[in-house]
Amino acid sequence: MKLPHNAHVAVIDGETCTLYRNIGKLFEPKLAEEERPQLDPTNFSAGVRDGDQIGRLLGRTDLKELAHGAAAAEWLNAKAVAGLLDELLIVADPKTLGEMRLHYHGELNKRIIGEIAKTLTGMTVKRIETIIAKA
Repeated sequence: MKLPHNAHVAVIDGETCTLYRNIGKLFEPKLAEEERPQLDPTNFSAGVRDGDQIGRLLGRTDLKELAHGAAAAEWLNAKAVAGLLDELLIVADPKTLGEMRLHYHGELNKRIIGEIAKTLTGMTVKRIETIIAKA
């Protein structure tokens, strides 16, 4: 995947969120950590739209995780509206990414250059860089 120099990368799951900046080249990303926001997952209406009734019954859908995804999207929205993001790659597990998409502001949408639906939180930065380069 092409990741422009100075583009941001948000790596998110249902519990964590880390913002990186690509200080490398277009096809050779090198990520530098910029921020780990302390999100307040209070949007529990997020799970109301979750159509996975079986997942809820079997405990595979966690409303706290979905609320964290909504909070991450809201935080990224604020950054985009304030002009603090130009180009953004979002990397999140599929459920979190799906929830986040429901909360994207128009300004954030303009800045998203790609999405990767994978759980990469907890991986080394080197491993994240490799996965982005191969995407």
